[in-house]
Amino acid sequence: MIDCGVGIRSLKKHFQNYGLQLNMVHNVLITHDHADHVKSVGSISGYLQLPVYTTEDVHRGISQNWCVRRKVDTKYVRNLKKGEEVAIGEFKVTPFEVPHDSTDCVGYSVEYEGIRFTLITDCGHITDEIARFISISNYLVIEANHEPEKLAAGPYPRHLKERISGPNGHLSNEACAKALVENASPALRHVWLCHLSDENNHPELAKKTIEAVLRDSGIIIGKEFMLDVLKRKIPSEVCVLNL
Repeated sequence: MIDCGVGIRSLKKHFQNYGLQLNMVHNVLITHDHADHVKSVGSISGYLQLPVYTTEDVHRGISQNWCVRRKVDTKYVRNLKKGEEVAIGEFKVTPFEVPHDSTDCVGYSVEYEGIRFTLITDCGHITDEIARFISISNYLVIEANHEPEKLAAGPYPRHLKERISGPNGHLSNEACAKALVENASPALRHVWLCHLSDENNHPELAKKTIEAVLRDSGIIIGKEFMLDVLKRKIPSEVCVLNL
């Protein structure tokens, strides 16, 4: 499991709706210590007796986050170092640095039997390291947080607009599209857009904008790779990743 912002009762319900069991989860990876990603990590870890993997700084941020009522028990704390691949169960997991205004922030690239899945969210800009992981991925979840014009015209105060659009904020639709144009390889099968803002984006707008940029660069969705949008509050369908 990557991140734990959903309460355990909701998680149980969603798993059951798809015929899955919570005991199928054996480990937790955390990207960063903002509440929407870690609010339930202590309770879920304790309830299922799950190790929680992330960097030492993120663990420290979680322990100091007042939104996390139940902290992660020290016996479940597992520290990761950015850029170092580790074996977690049958998976090879590499955390890599993601620029964001949290205590620390990482993305994850997970390899299993030749298939590579990468998650990049809460990302202010695309670094060379992030670009490299995009280029070697078969499956990719990547942030498309906002449309710059909607953000600029919206009700947010100036300081928040600057934070979101800044180098340690969130990826815009255009920045996400540019990352795909510049780094997607023939091995890429499917891309999911995540972390869309309710106020400053819309699923149809994000997909339309990104498809247009890709098309202008000669990349045709459905031919080179599939593109879908993950909804904020509704679970996606179960996806099986294979070559």
